[in-house]
Amino acid sequence: MKYIVLILDGAADYPLEELNWKTPLEEAYTPNLDFIAKKGRGGLLKTLFKGLPKGSDVANLAILGYDPRKHYTGRGAIEAKALGIELSDEEIAFRCNLITLKDEKIEDYSAGHISTQDAKEIISILNKELDIGRFYAGVSYRNIFIVDAQGCDPKMLKSTPPHEILGEPISQHLIRGECSLVDKLNKLMIDSIEVLKKSKADMIWLWGQGKKLELESFENKYGLKAGVISAVDLIKGIAGYARMRVIEVEGATGYYDTDYKAKGKAAVDSIKTLDFAYIHVEAPDEAGHEGNVEEKIRAIENIDREILGMILDSGVEVKIAALPDHATPIKVRTHTADPVPFIIYSPNDKGDEIKKFSEREAIFGSFGIRNALELMQLLLS
Repeated sequence: MKYIVLILDGAADYPLEELNWKTPLEEAYTPNLDFIAKKGRGGLLKTLFKGLPKGSDVANLAILGYDPRKHYTGRGAIEAKALGIELSDEEIAFRCNLITLKDEKIEDYSAGHISTQDAKEIISILNKELDIGRFYAGVSYRNIFIVDAQGCDPKMLKSTPPHEILGEPISQHLIRGECSLVDKLNKLMIDSIEVLKKSKADMIWLWGQGKKLELESFENKYGLKAGVISAVDLIKGIAGYARMRVIEVEGATGYYDTDYKAKGKAAVDSIKTLDFAYIHVEAPDEAGHEGNVEEKIRAIENIDREILGMILDSGVEVKIAALPDHATPIKVRTHTADPVPFIIYSPNDKGDEIKKFSEREAIFGSFGIRNALELMQLLLS
C-alpha cells in the first residue's frame, strides 16, 4: 500500500455571512474531497498544543508524528535547514519577514508578496549595511537571519509573528527578553527602516527564533521511503531534519499562482517510486491571512481538482489522509487552535456518516476528536 498526506494549509474556517453562513470549505466545489469524505472515515484533529505557537511548524511536526513538545525549538531553525544552513550549537536562527509599514504600524506581513528576486536583492543590501549576524534569502518575504547566541537561550526571547499584529504599532511588539541580545536585535530591526527606505520593503521583522533540532529519520520511524512536495521552506526544513526526500516542483510558489497541476503530477510520479508522499499547499493559508474569501475558495477548488483529482485518477492504489494543518479564518486573519476536519480514505473503505469534506460534517466522523500525534497511526493501520 502507498500513502499520501494532503495538507490544505489554513483551509479550515468559520461560517461567513457573505457565504450564507457557510465556511469556505462548505462553499467550495470539491467533488474529490467529498468523494473521499463519503468513502473514507473522518473526524476532527487537534493539531496545536498549549504553550506552543499556533503555527504550521508545530502542526506539521505533530501530523508527521513528531511530538513538538519534545522536538520543537523554533520556526527559524526549521526554515534554515531548508536553505541548507547547518546551524552550530551556538547559533540562533530567526524567520526574517520583509514587511510594509504605515504610520509605524505593520500594514503587510509580506511586503506585498514581494518577488523572490526582489527579496534576494534586499537581503544582499542588508548583509552589506548591517553589521550583526547574517541574512539568507528564502522564498518571497520568507527569509532567514542567523546570529551568534552570545549565551542567550532562544526560549528567553519573546517575539511575535507579524501576521498576528497587522495594524498594530511596531513599538509594542519588538523582541523582549532578559538577555543582552535583545537590544541588539531590536536596534537591527529599527535600523533596517533607514537601510530599506528606497526598497520594495519597509522593514525586516525577526521572529520564530530557535536552535537546531534533532528528529529520528522518517524511514527509521515508520519503515517507509518518503518524499515531500511543498513550496515553503518550513515544510522542506521539517523534511530535511526527518531525512525525507524534498521533491522540487517547477512553478510551485507558495501563493495563489502556484502550479497546482505540476504539484499533482509530482505527487503521482513520486508515489510510484516512494512509499509515502506528503503534499503541502500554502495558498488557502495566504488567503486566510489576507482576508480574501474568493481566493481561499478558489485555492481549495484548485487543490481538489488539480491535485487530489489527479491522484484519484492515477490508478495507483493509495491510502490518503486529507486535512488542513490548522485554521486561518477569514475574519481573524491569523491562525486559531480550532480542531480541523480530517479524512482517511482507502479504496476498500465503506465510509461513515460524513457527506462532505467540511468542518461541520467532520463532527459526525467515526474517529471523533483526535490528537494530531495519532494521525500517522490511523493512516498506517
